[in-house]
Amino acid sequence: MTTVLPQRGSIGKVRPSAPPAEFGGGAYRGDGPPRVPAEDMETLTDRIRRLMDLTAGRQLTLPLGGNYFDAVVTANGPAAYGAVRLMDETQRGLNDAADACGPVIEDQQRGWLIWLVPPGTSDQWARAPHRFATCLGTPHQLALPPLGQTEQPGPYWLRRCRSDRLVPPGPLRQYLDQFRPGPVPSETVLGSLLSTIS
Repeated sequence: MTTVLPQRGSIGKVRPSAPPAEFGGGAYRGDGPPRVPAEDMETLTDRIRRLMDLTAGRQLTLPLGGNYFDAVVTANGPAAYGAVRLMDETQRGLNDAADACGPVIEDQQRGWLIWLVPPGTSDQWARAPHRFATCLGTPHQLALPPLGQTEQPGPYWLRRCRSDRLVPPGPLRQYLDQFRPGPVPSETVLGSLLSTIS
């Protein structure tokens, strides 16, 4: 003979049915308005895409200013290389290699050196323009050569891009005054060409 044992708490009680599950207020059923991604998600997505380009060795175009850097552009040549050598000495720490200067791109086709300086430098230099350099920030963009490109053809890293440094604008101004590289490219020309250097 088989006896059915009662379950605890179920004797004489009827369990109410569970309410239907709601996920996102109906957005998954297609009957609501499409959701717009948060503004910071678009920025994050853009940064991830740019990072993927950088690590894959492709050209990377970044906006100047903001959280990245501004760009000081000078003529290249012996006078500018003298300033680079002094910046190497200025930025060299105990365990640094001889080429310790912050990132500098050389574009020999246009006769430019492009020094990557802290964001906000362009605002300071707008108040005190320099005779031998032009500094650009927002809203311009700069095309960077692939990280491994350290020689021609095309623009290349004269001083490599490191995660721990940019070129300090104070000493740079001083050394440019000392060495006087020229001629200085105009801001109008730079604004239209910086995003196409690579």
